[in-house]
Amino acid sequence: MTPLALVYRGPATTPGCPEAVADLLRAADHGFDVRFVGPKEDIDLGTDVLASATLYAQPGGGTLGRAFRKLRRHRDEIRAFVARGGGYLGFCLGGYLAGATPGFGLLPGDTDQYIISKGATVRHDRNALVSVNWRGRTRELFFQDGPQFLVERREKTAVLAHYPNGTVAALVARFGQGRVGVVGPHPEASSDWFTDAGLAVPRPLGTDLGLDLVNAVMKS
Repeated sequence: MTPLALVYRGPATTPGCPEAVADLLRAADHGFDVRFVGPKEDIDLGTDVLASATLYAQPGGGTLGRAFRKLRRHRDEIRAFVARGGGYLGFCLGGYLAGATPGFGLLPGDTDQYIISKGATVRHDRNALVSVNWRGRTRELFFQDGPQFLVERREKTAVLAHYPNGTVAALVARFGQGRVGVVGPHPEASSDWFTDAGLAVPRPLGTDLGLDLVNAVMKS
């Protein structure tokens, strides 16, 4: 059976972010049937569609407070989906939403802004490049006020990447029978994201890191 991957697209996302996540999932080796879900899509987010899905992805967007107000009615549905064995992927805002204050409460801890952390290499909320150490490799990724992840419980948690100041930039953790993968920067960003923002395009792009995150969440 072809695994169904749902990508949220709606008022809690920024145009271009859901499409980039969908492209990343289509490039994965898992043969996903990738569908967009949201209030103006052919499929709305809800218990019924989640029951048939393998993976749910929450892309980047605007502010956490506004996004959570749009999605809070789905909090219990998403938690139940992951607890039963589903996978959750959160990119930037989707990473914030995996936290608890406010959020879906899927992480072994919470989130906070990287830009306010001690020794942060980016101190503003505009588009930027950020360095991360991803499984021992230093890479440059697209960044726009993404989260750091505050890990309170280390069991069943794998940290994939750190920012230069040592804070967590990407991790995968168990939640019930499922897995949650979150990342602060945007490994899914295509080259036009950088050129449109007047940033140097890193070589290579972060696609391989995004796929590493997908694979870690899909690991049986």
